[in-house]
Amino acid sequence: MKTLDLVLKVRWYEMITEGPKREEYREKSPYWLKRLISYNKGDIVRFRRGYTSTFRDFRIVDITTGIGRPEWGAPSHEVYIIKFENL
Repeated sequence: MKTLDLVLKVRWYEMITEGPKREEYREKSPYWLKRLISYNKGDIVRFRRGYTSTFRDFRIVDITTGIGRPEWGAPSHEVYIIKFENL
């Protein structure tokens, strides 16, 4: 099992840890394709609260592409969508 480590702004970190947000978005770019391609369902995504030592781990459900929810920080164009659930 591998761990994907992602740094988030405080707003998004709190939405994730408090429950309503269950997707995280990353730009469709060669950088993110290369970084995300090796992660699968069941691997861990670790969200960090900014550049602090505070973090929380979740299980990856799926990594897809599409249009995310703007209220959860998604832009209006296609992005990588990392779907996750509690461990």
